[in-house]
Amino acid sequence: MRIDVVTLFPEWVGQLEQFGVVGRGLRESRLELACWNPRDDADNASRRIDDRPYGGGPGMVMQGPPLAATLERIQAARANRVPVIMPSPQGQAFDQDEAQRLAEGEGFVLVCGRYEGIDQRFVDAYVDKELSVGDVVLSGGELPAMMIVDAVARLLSGVLGDSRSASEDSFVNGLLDHPHYTRPPRFADRDVPSVLLSGDHARIERWRAQQALGATWRRRPDLLARRELDATQKALLEAYIAEQKGESGDPDGAGE
Repeated sequence: MRIDVVTLFPEWVGQLEQFGVVGRGLRESRLELACWNPRDDADNASRRIDDRPYGGGPGMVMQGPPLAATLERIQAARANRVPVIMPSPQGQAFDQDEAQRLAEGEGFVLVCGRYEGIDQRFVDAYVDKELSVGDVVLSGGELPAMMIVDAVARLLSGVLGDSRSASEDSFVNGLLDHPHYTRPPRFADRDVPSVLLSGDHARIERWRAQQALGATWRRRPDLLARRELDATQKALLEAYIAEQKGESGDPDGAGE
């Protein structure tokens, strides 16, 4: 897979090559990342690619022509046409399902905005999809773009050391992840749950499934509302809720 990123800070985004699973995927040629600076396509000596907004108002707006010229260079360098995506708080929510869809494709282009935004005519003419990583406004699209690259890269074959890591992540099955523990067996006056030391893999998997359901019930009930639980999952969740009610003395169980 090849991912192209249009950014005023290619050195920043390029740091992905040095760290973590993305870096490993790049080093092992399972992923290709190319950064493009639209200043290289500016039509002025100062390489300026922004101007004052029509209608007045604060800040500056990124101009469409340099970005369009950069996209043309990217398309010329690629053998295939891929989606052009712009990180934006106005976009649809970027979630695990969207990451999976992107991972199953042949790559994509990320266009990182700066200043007050990008000329809407460029967005209308060239951007296929806007994605939001949360209801928050950042200084630019670089951090969201790096999040998208990371989320997609770890789903590519061979990027993670153990493929089960991706399949057991939060949101993959519509639930949050179960808690994780490692050595030492006692830390901060707390013990590792005894079931994890039992060696009984069936019990362990059942406990983990219950904890994932319970965590989702407590923290993200909206996810449960969208999911159809089977009989086993319903029984596990009911047992978890009953246990929580008994421990907290809270008739609602959530302590809220």
